[in-house]
Amino acid sequence: MSEIISITRAAVQPYYTLHVPGCEHYFANGVMHHNSGKTVVLVEAVLLRAMLAKKSRHAILRFRANSLKSITGPTGTMDFVLKNCFPPEVQERSRFNKQEGFLQLPNGSEVWFGGLDDKERVEKILGNEYATVLINEASQVPYASFNIAMTRLAQVVMKDDGTPMRQKAYLDANPPPSTHWLYRLFEEKKDPESRRPVANPSAYATMQLNPEGNRENLDPAYLKALSELPERQRKRFYLGQYGDAGEAALWTSELIDQQRILDASNLPDFIRIVVVIDPSGADDIEDTTADEIGIGVVALGKDGCAYVLEDLTVKASPGEWGKIATDAYDRHDADCIVGESNFGGAMVRHVVQSAKPGVPYKEVTASRGKHLRAEPVSALYEQRKVWLVGRFPDLEDEMIAMTTAGYTGTKSPNRLDWMVWGVTELFPRIISQAKNDALGLSRGRVPVVNLGHSRAKRRGR
Repeated sequence: MSEIISITRAAVQPYYTLHVPGCEHYFANGVMHHNSGKTVVLVEAVLLRAMLAKKSRHAILRFRANSLKSITGPTGTMDFVLKNCFPPEVQERSRFNKQEGFLQLPNGSEVWFGGLDDKERVEKILGNEYATVLINEASQVPYASFNIAMTRLAQVVMKDDGTPMRQKAYLDANPPPSTHWLYRLFEEKKDPESRRPVANPSAYATMQLNPEGNRENLDPAYLKALSELPERQRKRFYLGQYGDAGEAALWTSELIDQQRILDASNLPDFIRIVVVIDPSGADDIEDTTADEIGIGVVALGKDGCAYVLEDLTVKASPGEWGKIATDAYDRHDADCIVGESNFGGAMVRHVVQSAKPGVPYKEVTASRGKHLRAEPVSALYEQRKVWLVGRFPDLEDEMIAMTTAGYTGTKSPNRLDWMVWGVTELFPRIISQAKNDALGLSRGRVPVVNLGHSRAKRRGR
């Protein structure tokens, strides 16, 4: 990788003759710490390719649209690369179309930017074909979203020297656990879902960078601190290595079994019950690309513990899943229905209240990644504050696949999402406390369990 860095740094020479060696594969996955310079190297590679073929199109994607500011912002990676790796006239003559979300270079080539969690934006981006696709922070991207992005790696263009440009995709990631689809695809050379060997293993190449390789640009004290981290964090953040399969898991099979209740006859009275909906963004069941609608029921007992009661996740039309959710509301005499508003959530309130007019409904908004929201909930399991009432094989599979580096499953964790939202709704002060702990804002305060409504709900179990 040092050879690539040294040569791409030569971009201040006549850029239209340059080429990035060592990346002659359709996919290149750089597994590294963000201070290793991975984004700079790959953004530069995308721009080099764009400058080699007039009027070509290229895409830089992340899972969360709002995270793209680290690349496209006024002090972001793109601005740094244009200033430091290309002649001044390239930056002076480049124009960023903010409304459409692409950078137009002097030769007419375009670099588009998008978040895969933004349905409207994704549809616009997928309307184009690209000669290059860069997926930034790929460990956060579900395998299904990666596959969709790859369908647009299809633009056929000629370089200025008259030769065809090979279509390429670059992925970069902080190193996830070895259960992640990135490891299975790029290291094991296997399809992450079927686990069969890929047909063209030579098309998948891996480059590894770590902060030590970027020593000249980093504070020595910072590097020393990284090298002295506990071994698990040291492997990830200093050495840039994949984690062991189990060491980053937020839930284990043993923890889940420990927190399971098979006899529901001795449950405490419940003082709050919520039905939770995690929407897929689909308008109807005919949308075959959409995920299932996550639906479940969680209750808070008088003992201060949460109880996961039902998993009703389904792939159905809005009319069908709206009835499933409101029937659960009636069956459990719930307090309200909670729905995520980020992706497809705008329709949830309408669907729910069409199925049952006047039903209490509350929107929740995701401001952090799935694994960050899940961490304090997994901590509550470890503290024996959350129990599964029965067996939930599909939900449990998703729980085990969630790690400190992100979700390692191949499909969207809709069941896990509703469970996390439900527990968060029942324990808002504890979850908020956990967030403050992570940010160093707690100041030693002890969290207090929010028991919600004071009335007890009795059930004839």
